[in-house]
Amino acid sequence: MCLCLTLFLLGFFSYLRNKRQYTEGTSPAHTSAVRMGGAVSAGEDNDDLIDNLKEAYYIRSDLVEKAFRAIDRADYYLDEYRDNAYKDLAWRHGNIHLSAPCIYSEVMEALDLHPGLSFLNLGSGTGYLSTMVGLILGPFGVNHGIELHADVIDYAYQKLDSFIKTSDSFDKFEFCEPSFVAGNCLDIPLESRQYDRVYCGAGVQKEHEDYMRNLLKIGGILVMPLEEKLTKITRTGTSTWETKKILSVSFAPLVLPKHGPNGKPKIVPLPRYEVRTLQELARICIRHTLRVTTDEKESQSRGRGSSFSVGRGLAVAGLHKYGPRFKRRRVHRRQCSIQVVATLDGNNNQGGRAVDEEEATAGERERRRQTRGTRRAAKTAEEEQEAAAAEDEVVDEEEEQEEEEEKETGELLRPQPAVNLLRERILGLPLPEPLKMYLLFYREK
Repeated sequence: MCLCLTLFLLGFFSYLRNKRQYTEGTSPAHTSAVRMGGAVSAGEDNDDLIDNLKEAYYIRSDLVEKAFRAIDRADYYLDEYRDNAYKDLAWRHGNIHLSAPCIYSEVMEALDLHPGLSFLNLGSGTGYLSTMVGLILGPFGVNHGIELHADVIDYAYQKLDSFIKTSDSFDKFEFCEPSFVAGNCLDIPLESRQYDRVYCGAGVQKEHEDYMRNLLKIGGILVMPLEEKLTKITRTGTSTWETKKILSVSFAPLVLPKHGPNGKPKIVPLPRYEVRTLQELARICIRHTLRVTTDEKESQSRGRGSSFSVGRGLAVAGLHKYGPRFKRRRVHRRQCSIQVVATLDGNNNQGGRAVDEEEATAGERERRRQTRGTRRAAKTAEEEQEAAAAEDEVVDEEEEQEEEEEKETGELLRPQPAVNLLRERILGLPLPEPLKMYLLFYREK
């Protein structure tokens, strides 16, 4: 009897522990995997990776999803390591380091970002996270980072410049460009300004917890690995805090600062906060006006939401591989057929309703009229389906031909990228060339 009671109590407490782990953001089935990443299946491309993160409930909000889809994780890898970019694993090469995607997604969700906030990234690394944050903060936010290694800061600025100049995603967002400084984050003066959001990308020991907390404004959020747990700390008052453990993680510990020749610690100033110039405000206003006009035009032509949605839909199904331009047409036709059938069903249901005796004659005439219309619509739907089926056959033949060409040449056939309407409109403005380049954020070194 005692043995049964003991086993029951052990099972009950195990259930409570597992339930608590699940509510903190990780299921007991992959708690150990989360420590080093690898909790999410690998994808073929960035969209596949984001789909897997959503399915595993690491990405939970639309805003975070759009930021993740806008930036290809592989762009922050060295070329020879790009094949590993879509695995849920951390990557390190020399001083360059990226955390696992599941960690970054939990961090982005925990920070609860919105436009206009100030953000400080301690251990900013490649700038991957800071750039995603900048897409949400908008042009009137503050986006600062501190990185220990100067060569990593150079690498981060190269990636940032490439994103601004070459990525179409950049033109779909109002961007808060990050600024980085070299130094040890533990050398920040205590009297420095505070931020709305702070993230630390290195393991923090208990003795440095108060130091990190003091970087926050009241109402601010700090996310950091604290004693092997990714922890969210919210400052609710001058000396009051709320703490929540998110999931188990394993981070390299903070590097302790080195004293100068005189025995005193070095002082690392934070990036300067500069008020926007009138020239920058004009650029923001012009780009916003052109973007809104472009989005409205695209929305009207497509009959759906704005172009702000990034990289969703066909790429998720893997249709990006052999020519989505054909499959988009086929999917669209099928959707049209479905809408026609749904309309027919609605008409049939409406025609089958009971009518009052006084309106029986009128109802009968209406049913006959609907029946005739239904037959005509059904005939049209059949013709539409036959046309779609014929087109499907043509598309299948074209895809088979493309696959054969790919096997022969060994090259992956990809469609032409969509035209960036915002950039096309800027280039079409009657302005001097240097001003067009300024509006496009192109900068002469």
